Amino acid sequence: MNEICQHWDFIHYFQSAEYSQKFLKKCYEKLGSIQAEVKSYDNCYPFMYYLEQGELYYKQAMMSPFSLKPILLFYGYIHFIKAIVLTEDPEYPETTTVLAHGITSRKRKKQQYRFLQDEVKVQKNGLFSHFSGLVFHVKHIIGEKYKMEDLLVQIPELEEAFLILLKKKTMFWFTNQHELRIDESLLSHFHMSGSLFKQYMNEKITGDSIWITNDSIHASSPEEQLPVRWHLSKNRLALPGIRNEASSIPEVLIHYAILYNLSMIARYETEWWVELLKNRTNEDYPIITTFLNVTTEKSPYLLLKILKDKT
Repeated sequence: MNEICQHWDFIHYFQSAEYSQKFLKKCYEKLGSIQAEVKSYDNCYPFMYYLEQGELYYKQAMMSPFSLKPILLFYGYIHFIKAIVLTEDPEYPETTTVLAHGITSRKRKKQQYRFLQDEVKVQKNGLFSHFSGLVFHVKHIIGEKYKMEDLLVQIPELEEAFLILLKKKTMFWFTNQHELRIDESLLSHFHMSGSLFKQYMNEKITGDSIWITNDSIHASSPEEQLPVRWHLSKNRLALPGIRNEASSIPEVLIHYAILYNLSMIARYETEWWVELLKNRTNEDYPIITTFLNVTTEKSPYLLLKILKDKT
């Protein structure tokens, strides 16, 4: 929890135009911009205001009725994302196409609608694809559809909810020394031999802070490196036990997609949303509440860490 508080303190440093301008200038020089000085002056106030508004939305969400939380959290989220985009794109917003959310949900809702089975689709233009391209260099996600359950099972903090409610094992945990044993239970879960599993992991690992030895997976530090995920309060790594289309996208994008969909439901599907909150007929309600509690703490941490790593 202290780390979360430190991150809130950290964004207050940017409520100085002089500091924000110098910070942006450094970012733009790193990009090779020939207008680093001019653009850093142009963008320092929008940058400061995005962070200020983002924090206000999050703080308001923490105090608001549950039915309004998805809307406030989503707006807080995209304000922080716009601040990050300004560190990577001095011309933002250069065209109106980047102002859209960049993700769409189903025009619904069928009678037997279940949130876990609902989908979102990534659009070619908009904030989602612009941000993901700039920060994570992922182009393969454009046009992809993601099911809510497939996204949610990739979040380590939801492991217990899926295990208790749906009897699904979603995570294999690393030790506090950042090591995961490649044992029989792991191999049996993935239906692979030891050599096949190691080959699979070597193909999937995206960076150099995770490596595989004869019988273990090792990490040099507790931070997400796909396909391995990170748990905020435990400060531990976990390997998702369910492989799907969302296995290859960073958790920051997962929170964006889920929050977008929940905010659309809370805004435009009032009947279904209020009935869910009042009647609580299935697993949707406890999984949504668990996610919202998790994202309230974790998503600002993940987003502000991107900024902190640039200082």
